[in-house]
Amino acid sequence: MSSRGFSEAGLRRLHDVMAAAVERGSVPGLAALVARHGETHVEVLGTKAFEDTDPLERDAIFRIASLSKPIAAVAAMILVEDGTLQLNDAVDDWLPELADRRVLRSLDSELDDTVAAIRPISLFDLLTFRLGFGCILAPPDTYPIQKAESELGLSSLGPPWPPTPHTPGEWVRRLGTLPLMHQPGEQWMYNTGAQVLGVLLERAAGNPLETFLRERIFEPLGMRDTAFSVSAAQVGRLTTAYQPDAQSGALTVLDGVGDSYWSRPPTFPDAAGWLVSTLDDYWSFVRMLLDNGRHGAERIISEESVKLMISDHLTPQQRKGAGVFVGTTAGGG
Repeated sequence: MSSRGFSEAGLRRLHDVMAAAVERGSVPGLAALVARHGETHVEVLGTKAFEDTDPLERDAIFRIASLSKPIAAVAAMILVEDGTLQLNDAVDDWLPELADRRVLRSLDSELDDTVAAIRPISLFDLLTFRLGFGCILAPPDTYPIQKAESELGLSSLGPPWPPTPHTPGEWVRRLGTLPLMHQPGEQWMYNTGAQVLGVLLERAAGNPLETFLRERIFEPLGMRDTAFSVSAAQVGRLTTAYQPDAQSGALTVLDGVGDSYWSRPPTFPDAAGWLVSTLDDYWSFVRMLLDNGRHGAERIISEESVKLMISDHLTPQQRKGAGVFVGTTAGGG
């Protein structure tokens, strides 16, 4: 046992489990960071890709998918603390496309079988994924709303790539042509709340979303490699993304490096899952939350905002309806 509490046996087990996964070909490489009482331990094993002999390095760049969501939540709380946004205010002023919502009478209803929304969507609804729209964990085209989503290029179930060709304005306009699946505040549904939140943040901040995130979060925290795309100078550190083949289960390339979707800025900077980052960049973000919103002498968000983010805001019924997503709190999944 180290003086700060790391178990040497535990660290060996961590190494052995990671090494075994790499050796049996489950993944080309793995990186892990564990921290306790000010001490940090990092393990990096394997290569950046199965087809690449270059070792995975500590500064490797990963597609962080839904780990983008807590970053967007912190950005929202910054604007709340600035007085630009209010948690319980309707988003209509910033997102008029989502005003005067209609709501499906039931999930399997046709799109014209709706009732009026009982109230507008609020920022709090977006943060807690209770705006009334989100992923349906059912096969595609099970419900009419899924088919309509797909036809509009809005499908939110599955990986966040390939990227949508729509600008934020066009994306939210298309979303606004569809009814909600549930009344605002009624049901927890994954993902779409963070996508809508990104559009709201951009409009409320008066800057492109990445510019706002960089000025208020990434630069203060020293997150130099976190962005919605990778530059030509960084692309050599980008890892390859894989997915299992539906029939064989074998891993196949989902997004490479030389032709990566992330080699250029996206048309729609998706706050729900499009950021890339590194082990140390994201640890800087997590450490800020663990330090109750502080980074050294600088405060990013208040302690009260951190407490709100890590609290469970779902009712027992909403938790039950979340299906495989159990224990989700505000600001992400």
